[in-house]
Amino acid sequence: MKRLFSRTNITCEWQTLRKAVFVHCLSVVFLVFGLLSAAFALTADDRFMAGYITAVLEREFNLRQIPVEVSEGVVRIPADRLAGLDMRRVIETLSAIKDVKEVHIFSSGQKNIPDPASAERLTVSDAGNADKTKPVEHRSDSDILPRGRLFQPLIADPRWPHFSVAYHYYLDNTELKNAGATSFGESIALLRGETSGGWRWQLDIQAGVFAVFDLDAASMDLINADYWVGFPLSFQKGPFSGVVRIFHQSSHLGDEFLLRNTVERVNLSYESIDAKFSYDLSDWLRLYVGGGNIFHREPSELKPWSLHYGIELKTRKTFLEVLRPVAGADFKNWEENNWHPDVSVRMGFQLESERKLGRRMQFMLEYFKGHSPHGQFYSREIEYLGIGTHFYF
Repeated sequence: MKRLFSRTNITCEWQTLRKAVFVHCLSVVFLVFGLLSAAFALTADDRFMAGYITAVLEREFNLRQIPVEVSEGVVRIPADRLAGLDMRRVIETLSAIKDVKEVHIFSSGQKNIPDPASAERLTVSDAGNADKTKPVEHRSDSDILPRGRLFQPLIADPRWPHFSVAYHYYLDNTELKNAGATSFGESIALLRGETSGGWRWQLDIQAGVFAVFDLDAASMDLINADYWVGFPLSFQKGPFSGVVRIFHQSSHLGDEFLLRNTVERVNLSYESIDAKFSYDLSDWLRLYVGGGNIFHREPSELKPWSLHYGIELKTRKTFLEVLRPVAGADFKNWEENNWHPDVSVRMGFQLESERKLGRRMQFMLEYFKGHSPHGQFYSREIEYLGIGTHFYF
């Protein structure tokens, strides 16, 4: 009996040590990734910058296939492709992009125009336009069903609506070991405008379904599904952006899971308002912070307040011209759980196109430790490792 007890202690100590080593290794990997991101950020990728500017011209001014030249932060665009636009606004918009040093609008037989003051005197120089001195016209930024986002998705947030599929391996969990996690959702822009102070705003509708499956069950039972719908109002100026949302979430257990388990079901449903504020310290480092309040909830004893913050990293340089290393760490503290942090870390590669920057596909290693994000099990602590694919449109 004494020997068995000793072996049990050794086994427990070994499991504790292995867990601690894993957590520390993950921290080191994340730190190394951050240092590599900083190193890559020291070298500008002119090819990516040209593609990004092309996407900005398409998104903000509805211009497609504009030839853009970038060399060490100096941008050159032919004036005859910008007919009908406010040149000052074009230059100011592009000059606000990180690492853009100068914006030159040029045309045949005309010197480069390096500053907005000179751009005011610029005339349309399209060879097909008979009126060579027609002044450029200002176009309103207000738009219905616009493209793009003002507040970018939080890549490590387990509850940001988007399309994804992932495999999760649960650690030290007797009820669940191998799980599949999926999400279906997106943010759809309804209306965008701009204030006189240069702030852009956008109203979206955001919806999603988050589901988790037991892969060890004979029929891969659905365990829990969360249904989410909200109306975010986002705003952006330069490197600063934010979003205020009112949303509803309800959670439901899977039928097959209920049939083979004795579970005390919780009728979890609530309406909440939250706000998040993001700042791009550089084009490779993003910080965000925010909080929320549940103003209508069931069960009624659910505590309402939460805190949300995180960091995201990405390299400026791409591999094979389409793969970009990215990483994020997301933290949530809930009053309901005595403010203990829920930690979500994701890192991997982002597949992107220079011409279609609004569309991204990520292949990520994932780690989560904290109270379960799956609604019916919000009071249970879990920990898992995983690998997932995430789509943003």
